[in-house]
Amino acid sequence: MKICLLGQFPPHIGGVSSHSYLLSQKLIEREDEVYVLTYPHPKIHDTTYPDDIHVESVWTPSIKGLRGLIFLFSAFFKLNSMVRRYDIDLIHAHFVLPPGLIGVLVGKLHNKKTAVTIHGSDIFIQARKPFLKQLTRYVLKNTDYIMVVTETIRKEVLKMGISPEKVYLTPNAVDIHKFNPNHQLPPDVVIDNHKPTLLFVGNLVNQKGVKYLLEAKKQLESDAELLIVGDGPLKEELELQAKDISGVIFLGARRDVERIIPSADLLILPSISEGFPITLLESLASGVPVVATRVGGVRDIVKKEIGLVVEPADPKALSEAIDTLLKNNKLRLEMKGRCREAVLNYTSVKLPY
Repeated sequence: MKICLLGQFPPHIGGVSSHSYLLSQKLIEREDEVYVLTYPHPKIHDTTYPDDIHVESVWTPSIKGLRGLIFLFSAFFKLNSMVRRYDIDLIHAHFVLPPGLIGVLVGKLHNKKTAVTIHGSDIFIQARKPFLKQLTRYVLKNTDYIMVVTETIRKEVLKMGISPEKVYLTPNAVDIHKFNPNHQLPPDVVIDNHKPTLLFVGNLVNQKGVKYLLEAKKQLESDAELLIVGDGPLKEELELQAKDISGVIFLGARRDVERIIPSADLLILPSISEGFPITLLESLASGVPVVATRVGGVRDIVKKEIGLVVEPADPKALSEAIDTLLKNNKLRLEMKGRCREAVLNYTSVKLPY
């Protein structure tokens, strides 16, 4: 079968991109032909893909509000061309708007099957706006397969009147060979070996709750270093907030997080909204316990054996949980020893088609 994946894909960084890439590997294993249409990226022509994956992109400006709108039109025409050129059998979009809408429209035009994977914020944030909710419902009613990464998302989809027969629970997965405890820290990343290291990995956007993590860092009793890996629209604001907080280092966006995570003592995910965060799976596969907030699929992953969970938007609770594990080396090391085992059920992407 010839399948076109539509949405974030490497060299883009983030959970959706990681998920899409793992999915492409699964499709190749079962001898499907894989095509990808993704957003523009300055390094896309320098990225080496497996011979079995054909990747194309379209131009869209990196301007909030315009990026998605222009991608809607540019990707529609590009995907339309790719479906004709390669005789695509199925379009699999990642994120409802705009990729899912583009996929459904092009699928109808060519009488092709379509699939949409919902990753979280597309149903919990985008679909809260009345107009976008109507577009979301249109996409979900007109696609052939709906994949959701958590049971919570599945329930939200069913509330929209979508037939349960076409909704499939397909949790995110992690490459446990790529993410493992044995990687050495990259030479350009310097940490203080006399202090414990806290790590955040993710986009610097409101739903990731990094401002609460910085406030929690200020309240910590333990003298720890905090590494923040990621980029986004809130970067300058967060750097300003961190100006008077000791031991905070912004590393920017990185493509080698698998080499950074194992050197951390704890991964912190302070999100106020999540789907099924791949970062947590990557951390556990790397042997690093976590402190996270009780949102989305976090509750499905983080059990007391491998980390602590607190309520979102509560810096005091977050700092207390971090201190609990930093002060109790025995407990933290016990958690560390159980991390890899906790992700063994999340090593392969499941597909309904």
